[in-house]
Amino acid sequence: MPDRAPQPVDRQLPTDEARDLISLVRDIAQREIAPRAAEEEDAGRFPRELFTLLSESGLLGLPYDSEYGGGEQPYEVYLQVLEELATSRLTVGLGVSVHTLASYALAAYGTKEQQAEHLPAMLGGGLLGAYCLSEPASGSDAASLRTRAVRDGDDWVITGTKAWITHGGVADFCTVMARTGEEGPRGITAFLVPGDAEGLSAALPEKKMGMKGSPTAQLHFDGVRVPDARRVGEEGQGFAIALAALDGGRLGIAACAIGLAQAALDEALGYAAERRQFGKPIADFQGLRFMIADMATQIEAGRALYLAAARLRDAGRPYAKQAAMAKLHCTDTAMRVTTDAVQILGGYGYTADFPAERYMREAKVLQIVEGTNQIQRMVIARHLAGPETR
Repeated sequence: MPDRAPQPVDRQLPTDEARDLISLVRDIAQREIAPRAAEEEDAGRFPRELFTLLSESGLLGLPYDSEYGGGEQPYEVYLQVLEELATSRLTVGLGVSVHTLASYALAAYGTKEQQAEHLPAMLGGGLLGAYCLSEPASGSDAASLRTRAVRDGDDWVITGTKAWITHGGVADFCTVMARTGEEGPRGITAFLVPGDAEGLSAALPEKKMGMKGSPTAQLHFDGVRVPDARRVGEEGQGFAIALAALDGGRLGIAACAIGLAQAALDEALGYAAERRQFGKPIADFQGLRFMIADMATQIEAGRALYLAAARLRDAGRPYAKQAAMAKLHCTDTAMRVTTDAVQILGGYGYTADFPAERYMREAKVLQIVEGTNQIQRMVIARHLAGPETR
């Protein structure tokens, strides 16, 4: 059989440091992540030790300031690291993206004192974060959240339930959006809550179609008391902080989606080169060759789209529209490409003996998390045509 080992993506990186970083990530992925992915996903095992290794390797704080233990890498580089991780195992790539999202509020809106106290452990001290915005009755309509924080002297007392929380039950800290004032977006404030806070508990993890190694759970806040020193930003600023975080988070999901699609394409190419029918490899049949060409083209287009948005962010320019476009296109691409990979593998693609079926199951959630793709279309349309008339 021909040797069809996946070829590394040829990346355009801005510095020698970035090239060395990608080499490090590929080495960790090949040695520590990929060999265990199928078995651990099937068992629903969360690889906490891998996140400890990534933290020790400086990979959990890449886009943040080196002053507090971050890697001070541009988003253009950080997102390509996410893509490499997600190609090896989506649970790991998406987990790093969520941790980065959870760290954003403090890194961007915290006081110098807060940052000095908490960021070193969050970015390079082995801690893992969760981002708590969604609730059982407020997903896409996040501004209607009901979790409430009430002032009590120098403390805040938080009561309510958060839903669909990645790393729920295993996170060391949670960035929590809670209502402190009026209804709507202006009454929401952000808090940094320790994962072991008294009164904070996690429900059993959700039983999901894919991403079984990544725990997703409700978090219950039963009178959780946090000092005002853990309030991030001003009172009432929480929703603006949440939306700013999600712009960057959507790019993280886009990069992870392209990583997953790349893994599916690599699997399809390897199988098509080895599988013979009618006396020749099925890769010689035009129908499959056209499928593979379309898969590769969609992946390249998605990669270019998320990188273009990242470069806008790195330049300090508005990028919310482009982030929504990247999230929309890249996750739809992941769904199409993984579905086509299953088709190319035929009956074998439908079995758990090959990873294609897992890739397809995992791709679906990327069209839902951090704003469904229907919400992305609304965001894009508002940028183009203005707000909807009332």
